[in-house]
Formats: sequence, C-alpha cells, structure tokens
Amino acid sequence: MRTFVGVHDGSGKRAAIVAARFNEAITSKLVEGAVQGLRAHGVDDGAIDVAWVPGAFEIPLVAERFARSGRVDAVICLGAVIRGETAHFELVANEAARGIAEVARDAGIPVIFEVLATDDLAQAEARAGGSHGNKGYEAAEAALEMAWLLESLPAEAAASR
Repeated sequence: MRTFVGVHDGSGKRAAIVAARFNEAITSKLVEGAVQGLRAHGVDDGAIDVAWVPGAFEIPLVAERFARSGRVDAVICLGAVIRGETAHFELVANEAARGIAEVARDAGIPVIFEVLATDDLAQAEARAGGSHGNKGYEAAEAALEMAWLLESLPAEAAASR
C-alpha cells in the first residue's frame, strides 16, 4: 500500500491570493492570515501575488487566470458573504462556490475556497482572526499541502482525474 500526504512546506512555492473587496474589513484579515500562513511555512514574499476583486462573484475569473498562468503552485480564494434581507446572499455565495470549484477541477493546481458565508458579521469576525481562528491562515496551509500532494502523485493518477 502506498500512502500520499502533502506537507505544509512552502519552500520554492509560489501562491496567488484572490480577495474580494466587498466586506473588506473581514477579507483584509483573511488576507493577512493567508500571507502569514504562507510566510510561516517558507513562502518568500516575492512569491506571493495578491489580487483584489470587487466581490466574491468576481473571484473565479481571476482565480482561473492565475491558475492557468503557470506562474503559481496554488491559488487561495478569500471573501466574505454575509446574509442580508434578500436572496442576494444565496446567489453570490453559491455562484462563488460553484465557480471556484470549477476552476479547482479544471486547473490542475490547488484552488482553495475560503469565502466565508455567514449569517452575521459576528460569525465572520470569529473566522477572520477571532474565536474560530483565521480561516485565511488555514487556507494557506491547505494550499501548500495540496500543492505538495499533487506533485507527489504518480503522473498517471494526476492525468486520470
């Protein structure tokens, strides 16, 4: 039996972060967490690109551009969609998730989904450096782990997905 496990080693890795400006008070904390996570695991500052988009709905397009560029080993998608009084919350959250998942399946590199979809601001704050930690930092670790895992898989396994 062979077991494949990724590691949180950023040595020689390049990462892109795509972040939504909407709810920027939350998203900026997620970005800080992701950058800290990448740095803590050995990714050089010069190997981190950050692109800001208007909102969560726009994340997939820019994530796809980075993923297909050949310049990065992983893309981290960050945003915060907070429930309001209309169905807009569901539309934006669902389409961001669908779009990012599609990019992840098609790209051949890790594309990490960390767009918070919360009922209120307090829940978002708890996940952006509050009582639930910083989901941006966790997304950085997931990105590095997946990058190493994909590199360690046999070529046949990667090609057959």
